[in-house]
Amino acid sequence: MALPGVKYLIAVASGKGGVGKSTVAANLALALKMLGQSVGLMDADIYGPSVPTMMGIGMVDQSTTPFPVEKYGIKLMSMGFLVDPNQAVIWRGPKVAQAVAAFLSQLNWGPLDFLIIDLPPGTGDAQLTLTQQAPLTGAIVVTTPQDISLIDARKGLRMFNEVKVPVIGVIENMSYFIGDDGKRYEIFRHGGGQKLAREGAVPLLGEIPIDPRVAECGDCGEPIVSKYPDSPVAAAYLKLAQVVVDESKRSAEHAGLPEVQL
Repeated sequence: MALPGVKYLIAVASGKGGVGKSTVAANLALALKMLGQSVGLMDADIYGPSVPTMMGIGMVDQSTTPFPVEKYGIKLMSMGFLVDPNQAVIWRGPKVAQAVAAFLSQLNWGPLDFLIIDLPPGTGDAQLTLTQQAPLTGAIVVTTPQDISLIDARKGLRMFNEVKVPVIGVIENMSYFIGDDGKRYEIFRHGGGQKLAREGAVPLLGEIPIDPRVAECGDCGEPIVSKYPDSPVAAAYLKLAQVVVDESKRSAEHAGLPEVQL
């Protein structure tokens, strides 16, 4: 499944829900845009799409608005643009795989430097469709510091290894909190991301701090990187985005992928 004009195709994954994977994907996409990259964000979670809420977009009239839609300078696609948020998507696996494949192959995404794909948690049909059919540059695995998150994140790492998709690295989300006293507090322990990265022999790409405004921004439809660009969290995402740019180039070169001319 070729994606003409897309330079780097990055899957953002987690072994379990609740680790902030979609928040990471959305803010990473915005941070890459702030670094001057052309960016798309595809929501591959058919059952529980998060991108519409995080980006402040509801259902879209296909007769008047072509897909992918654009907001904050980023091209976006999600099942949430097609289905009422109060309506459940009750599909079997093959239909989910078909929808994910259609998002990739039937939309004009390019030219893009990065297409970020927000995978659903787990290792099911959507993940297999993408890893087996899409020309992924690599994957990023999101975890939180505690051991219970690492148990499932390891499964994600193993899945990518088994399907021969390079893992660019690990992101530790909700890593620490800076109190009003300026001290660093590690509420959910510390070092889980580093431990997972070491076990998988991949880089630890970054540690994202806790900030109550992250949830506020996600709910109001403007991610924190856009709404509070001077915040410590935004700074962490900008640093992360630069690492992702560098590691994506390195991963593509190591895999011998051809350079896409945009």
